[in-house]
Amino acid sequence: MKIEITADQERLARIAKALGHPTRVAILSFLAKQKECFFGEIHEVLNVSKPTVSNHLSELKAAGLIQGTIEPPKVRYCINDENWKQAQALFHSFFEENQIEKENSCC
Repeated sequence: MKIEITADQERLARIAKALGHPTRVAILSFLAKQKECFFGEIHEVLNVSKPTVSNHLSELKAAGLIQGTIEPPKVRYCINDENWKQAQALFHSFFEENQIEKENSCC
């Protein structure tokens, strides 16, 4: 039996990768509590370098979890509500569909 990778599995893996660093998780937690936020505010509350914050924001944006709006000379970031809800649903479905049954454990 061959297992084929679904589009949902690819999307879930991309989101999981974006969540794979504690700084990115901290950024998401911070943004989830804000209506909107400017780049400088994120840099200040995390106490990490601007290039590091910028790299983490790029990864989160590529995964679709956040969005940014350029308002020269600043960039405003916020949670991408639609993709956030999709990510929640993907993780929920993954764990619901893959319940571990103790009798069938291989270890």
